[in-house]
Amino acid sequence: MIRVLIADDHALIREGLKKILKEETDMMVVGEACHPSEVLGFLATTLVDILVLDISMPDKSGLEVLKEVKHRHPKMPVLMLSVHPEERFAVRALKAGAAGYVTKESATEELVKAIRRACRGGKYVSPNLAEKLAEEIEVDSQKPLHQTLSDREYEVMCMLATGKTLTQVAEKLSLSTSSVNTYRARILEKMKMKTNAELMHYAIRNRLVD
Repeated sequence: MIRVLIADDHALIREGLKKILKEETDMMVVGEACHPSEVLGFLATTLVDILVLDISMPDKSGLEVLKEVKHRHPKMPVLMLSVHPEERFAVRALKAGAAGYVTKESATEELVKAIRRACRGGKYVSPNLAEKLAEEIEVDSQKPLHQTLSDREYEVMCMLATGKTLTQVAEKLSLSTSSVNTYRARILEKMKMKTNAELMHYAIRNRLVD
């Protein structure tokens, strides 16, 4: 029996995932978490075979939580789940140790298959993501500017590029406005840009936002 921990801060999403897994005779959801601290606490006290982790969590990004989980539980397979298209976060997630990346849109078709593959020690990647990984290997010596950003900076950049204000980003990530403003300054410096408009044009050109 594959014991699954679901970590997502939206109750409706957790219910939807449980409904998908309930149909499988070899899987059972042993717990749910809606906050990063709950994830780490649950893993410390309960036997879990795989963690299904949302990439957007309160207080910390899912990528930060992933790194903490892999640090404390190196053998724990972590399957990242996201509303974002693969080209935005999937490569970063896999480099950070994720066993796979599934979009919420494709979860009905791919989640069960991804969990089984990850629990067998494999990596779950869609054909589109496999192509992206191949491109990453080819151009690794000439990284695009956005790949110089930290995971949190990248997350903030994507939000700013969609037109969100500093206050909106702060509320979404449970940060102070001044912290977000500091991230923005670092992002602009690393990206060699001066305005949010430049970030927006870059993100659209590189298909980092819808």
